Amino acid sequence: MAGKFQKVLAVAGAAAAGWTLLMKPRMENPEELEALKKYDYAHRGYHDGDAGVPENSLAAFKRAVEWGFGIELDIHLSKDDHLVVMHDSSLKRMCGEDVRVEDLTWEELQAYHLQETEEKIPDFAQVLEVVDGKIPMVIEVKPVGGNHVQLCEKVCEALEDYEGLYCIESFDPRAVAWVKENKPQIVRGQLLTYLRKHGETSYPAILDFALRNLLTSCWTKPDFIAYHIEERNNVSLKLCRKLYSVCEFDWTVRTPQEYKMVKDDGAFAIFENFDPREVEV
Repeated sequence: MAGKFQKVLAVAGAAAAGWTLLMKPRMENPEELEALKKYDYAHRGYHDGDAGVPENSLAAFKRAVEWGFGIELDIHLSKDDHLVVMHDSSLKRMCGEDVRVEDLTWEELQAYHLQETEEKIPDFAQVLEVVDGKIPMVIEVKPVGGNHVQLCEKVCEALEDYEGLYCIESFDPRAVAWVKENKPQIVRGQLLTYLRKHGETSYPAILDFALRNLLTSCWTKPDFIAYHIEERNNVSLKLCRKLYSVCEFDWTVRTPQEYKMVKDDGAFAIFENFDPREVEV
């Protein structure tokens, strides 16, 4: 009986050791990460729909520059390989038409306006011109239909001569791994949430489990983890912070109370709908 118990303990110990190795991030943090940690990041720009400033619009990015916030933004690839700044693949929510960015050319996309304002869908080059190194950027690449290589190549090509501060993140571990293998000097992050719980049923259950428990980190070696604020108590995330001091960004922080909780815990905020400078931490 004692022998069986010892075997069980040995198996459990090996499994725990393997788990901690799989979640291990990049340990040699680049200097740029420390600089990025000095900012709060306006989610999809410092937008305000009631004031006619839509998310992921040039107006929202200009507003962030004026207020001195970093920005988080999203990039898709159009039919003609243009870098399009838009959160959803579909234009339905922001432009009222159920068509995909990936199925339209850049010229066709210019016919649409964001939330019935004068703001058009921007491209990445326009955003870089507006930001111009004044504030840092958290750039989320959003692959669709297996275009992660092409999308990452295009984004990195656009950033080749850019002198501002930025990092790249993605839900797709293939995109994060591509940055690791091809542009290791760029700060990279793994976006995480309980994907299937939030309706992303295209992700197999086993991949959803591996991702939310940081078990792809052995492959992607992220510099930071960006986790959904509602699920930030994930045991693997807590363990990774304790063992490896991994940098944690939380999204989307929508209230002063959430902001204070995140900052008091030593994490960093991607926020919207309030001014974090008014929160005492």
